[in-house]
Amino acid sequence: MPLRNRVTPFGDIVATPERGTMLGNRGILHDDRRQIVRTSHVRRWICCVLEFKGIRRTVMKPRSYTELFFLDEATAFAAGHRPCFECRRQAALAFQRCWATAFGALAMADEMDRVLGAERRVRGGRNKTHVAEVRSLPGGAFVAREGDAWLLHEGRLLRWTPAGYSEARDLGSGAVDVLTPPATIAVLSAGYRPGLHASATIATPALLGA
Repeated sequence: MPLRNRVTPFGDIVATPERGTMLGNRGILHDDRRQIVRTSHVRRWICCVLEFKGIRRTVMKPRSYTELFFLDEATAFAAGHRPCFECRRQAALAFQRCWATAFGALAMADEMDRVLGAERRVRGGRNKTHVAEVRSLPGGAFVAREGDAWLLHEGRLLRWTPAGYSEARDLGSGAVDVLTPPATIAVLSAGYRPGLHASATIATPALLGA
């Protein structure tokens, strides 16, 4: 049985066989039986590479941080994470520069984490959402429609699934519920381009009949 350690764009932690392409950390979320008992333990929610300096970890080792997995970086951003300054230093510095462009001042990791922490969680429920005009949003943002999460990519909406993006639709117009936190939306608008799962490049209307 798959462990419950995969994160959706809604911020939910679910069990699914697909591992994803990125690793995440929110502190120790599991007990000694490898069961999730909380959704957050620290303010610093980071997004990491799957392999770093040959380090090998036992997944959900007792009293060690819970390894979380994401389909891609855009999914991690929607869930409220940011790039790790250790294993993804260049990406983290690019994120920090775009943050400075968006907000007019350089922010250290702790300051970014305070902002993101206030924007992402609803006590006892899913991540917070906010409302925006869909055509005002940058590529890499996630929105909610019909109970599913949709990625904005090259002027289209791509439906998220644990295995990849499976459907493309016209962007449309009007107000939508945005999953990606407002501060991260500002960073994306300032030019940061999150890494996407390979399926995003083939989820086209021609191939999917959308």
